[in-house]
Amino acid sequence: MIDTEATDLPELPGDWRRALAVVAHPDDLEYGCAAAVASWTDAGKEVVYLLVSRGEAGIDTLAPEVCAPLREREQRASAAVVGVDTVEFLDHRDGVIEYGTALRRDIAAAIRRHRPELVVTLNHRDGWGDGPGAPRNTPDHVAVGRATLDAAADAGNRWIFPELGDQGLTPWDGVRRVAVAASSTPTHAVDAGPGLERAIDSLLCHRAYIEALTDQEPEAYVREFVTATTSRASDRFGGRPAVTFEVFPR
Repeated sequence: MIDTEATDLPELPGDWRRALAVVAHPDDLEYGCAAAVASWTDAGKEVVYLLVSRGEAGIDTLAPEVCAPLREREQRASAAVVGVDTVEFLDHRDGVIEYGTALRRDIAAAIRRHRPELVVTLNHRDGWGDGPGAPRNTPDHVAVGRATLDAAADAGNRWIFPELGDQGLTPWDGVRRVAVAASSTPTHAVDAGPGLERAIDSLLCHRAYIEALTDQEPEAYVREFVTATTSRASDRFGGRPAVTFEVFPR
């Protein structure tokens, strides 16, 4: 078994042109990997965001019909900060996203539509760590992460969800890797330094959500969080701030 605590993290390969990032809620990518996205778009790569829900259950003081368009606006603004122009929403219900064929089909359809070589998602494991005291992950994150890993293969098989072919979405077997952000067992990393300030600004775009989440001043909260997160694996990445990923090759 590899001791991931003692092993240096190699750079995530950059031999791709298009990526599709699939997460459950607005702000998931900003908490997870916006600094990496900024570096990718700087290099001329195309990144598309796919949000499974609109985050309508995320702010206790706002009714879902008010919260959803607010969080959608915040997500589009935050994506633009790191160079992402295309943001799509699937409209699964926030908080009760279910793993299953319906979710796999929706994600596979997006993969066929955008034809990425890299697919990015968020931690699909039950916890945010390995130990018995690790915080629990949310069911939405688990469902979307698992479904994304499966959909990367589904998208290339014409006999799985054949109705997608009838809609003009031909199979795409060009996904070479699925990169899972915020994994407790990362295998690769991306230098977060060049995109760090934009990652902070990108997360700060979710101001309504952050103000409901914490009493701390938003700018201080965001800078502290992003800096701490990207510093966590720096000792395994040449002392550089890092966005880490668990990479599943295909």
